[in-house]
Amino acid sequence: MKTIFSMLSLASLLVATTCSAHAQQLKVDPTSLVAPVSPTLYGLMTEEINYSYDAGLYAEMLRNRTFTAPGKGFSLNYWRPVMHGNSLVKLGQGDHGPSAALPKSADVTVTSASPQDLAGLGNEGYWGMGVRPSTVYQGSFYATSDAFDAAQVRLVDDQTGTILAASSVNLAKGDWKPYRFTLKTGGDMKATSAAHFEMLFDHPGQISLQLISLFPPTYHNRPNGNRPDLMEMMAAMHPQFLRFPGGNYVEGNTVEERFNWKETIGPLVGRPTHRSPWGYQSTDGMGLLEFLYWCEDLHMEPVLAVYAGYSLRGEHVTGAALDPHIQDALDEIEFVAGDTKTKWGHLRELLGHPAPFTLHYIEIGNEDFFDKSGSYEERFSRFASAIRAKYPQYKLIATTPVKQSKPDLIDDHYYQSPEEFFNLVHKYDKMDRNGPKIFVGEWATRTGSPTPNFGAALGDAAWMTSLERNSDLILMSCYAPLFTNVNPGGMQWSTDLLGYDALRAYASPAYYAQVLFSNHLGDHTVKTTAANLGSRFFWSATVSKTTKVLHLKLVNASDTVQPLHLDLSGIKDGQVKMYTLHGESRWATNTIEQPDAIHPVETTLPASKLSEHNVAGNTIEVLDIPLI
Repeated sequence: MKTIFSMLSLASLLVATTCSAHAQQLKVDPTSLVAPVSPTLYGLMTEEINYSYDAGLYAEMLRNRTFTAPGKGFSLNYWRPVMHGNSLVKLGQGDHGPSAALPKSADVTVTSASPQDLAGLGNEGYWGMGVRPSTVYQGSFYATSDAFDAAQVRLVDDQTGTILAASSVNLAKGDWKPYRFTLKTGGDMKATSAAHFEMLFDHPGQISLQLISLFPPTYHNRPNGNRPDLMEMMAAMHPQFLRFPGGNYVEGNTVEERFNWKETIGPLVGRPTHRSPWGYQSTDGMGLLEFLYWCEDLHMEPVLAVYAGYSLRGEHVTGAALDPHIQDALDEIEFVAGDTKTKWGHLRELLGHPAPFTLHYIEIGNEDFFDKSGSYEERFSRFASAIRAKYPQYKLIATTPVKQSKPDLIDDHYYQSPEEFFNLVHKYDKMDRNGPKIFVGEWATRTGSPTPNFGAALGDAAWMTSLERNSDLILMSCYAPLFTNVNPGGMQWSTDLLGYDALRAYASPAYYAQVLFSNHLGDHTVKTTAANLGSRFFWSATVSKTTKVLHLKLVNASDTVQPLHLDLSGIKDGQVKMYTLHGESRWATNTIEQPDAIHPVETTLPASKLSEHNVAGNTIEVLDIPLI
């Protein structure tokens, strides 16, 4: 019996030793600091794509408010004649306008109308208009006419014809004049996106109209401002910077169609609009100052991208022809950050913002690795020399490696599948720390449409563990694209972080992964060692020295549970906050109709229970662990 017992005991010991040797282990030492975490690691990137500004963040409700076709021709697209009863009206082109920037107009000729049978024009909005109860809408337009004393303006329900809000605007005879009006909805209506706008007249006559505009309440009540729902969703990400105006948007398809910042500042009547690289006309209501207000409202720093002489269809500028573009960049920097004694700083003051905006980073161009002419070496060098001569304090970002003039940062872009990101997580681990720092200025896991599915969220989270682990080298990163209008025709590129229509907005699983990572980031990375973890298991660990919290991120991108032995030193015997983002499969996602199918769940657990911890399949976890 004794011999049999001894043999059984030895067998048990061998099994235990074998299991221990092959156990999935993660050891984290919060007292062993590895490197500082960049305080600007997570930010936002934006450009005009997928109707991101017009029909998106920029809150304008009327589509084609300047009667301009893509390319600056005249167009009545999205405007319709409105004839109630037996009234008659004709819409046409007027060859005069209220400004040099807007030299044409819509001529409205009413041939038959009465107070009972009104006639005029209507606008269908961007796939409808979001109209809510008990809400005040601010409108404006320019007009010239000797025929009418008043215009009737309305918001109307598409399905029932019910007037949701109405007002009358008194008109003066003579040359072009600006007008303003308000529309207030009642409290008994239901919110709808199936609505349109009408401007009507009660007798025959002719009137010329331009820049007809209508805004809902905006974030912080800014005139010419942004949608509150989208701004609040971005605010929840706690972004540290905004890279603007793009992206392809800064370049344009041609030099003529670049983002010409000087044409995007000042009153809207002075902005001529321009065609975006994705085929539709940009109102330029989201101009340079509006980008800067966006930064101010969300407490972000601007990362200013300046046009650097290359456009998407291959047109590029070198030699003496580059000089005006270099001067434009210097002027733009002065507008953003110059004091009020400078020419462009003084103009900023006149436009309502005397204080310079904070600025540390300037990006020269965008994705110049697409420029097959090889001209970026010259272009970057000349821009860098001019900027450094006048503004030596700024860090310069190159969009592809250069040799002649050393940049402070290189902008790397990644659009990958989940598996490709899983394979990239160690790319920066052993990269030379003596060269330029890294700005991952565009990246996304591209699965799911129009917004990412949970597989994309897993790829993103795996990639972000690498960004955090290497945040001594990677100073900034930002997901792209940020927005998409989910209506048919609203998307040119999938996958996009936030989706919306005229009334609603929703967050993708990838958005929630971003929120979890950015909101739970320490100031130093710490030493971790792992053994026998699955090939699709990823982690990062940072500590906040001031709050004494270990932020441990765990990503199980397999579909089976990962049993984990956690060896944690220096932690308190208290409550741990755990934030869990889980999908039943990689294909699970959120939609405009089901916006909350996947969202983070917050729980608590005793620190004493962490030593043996199971991470479910298809799961992202963030644990905030108090330290001694």
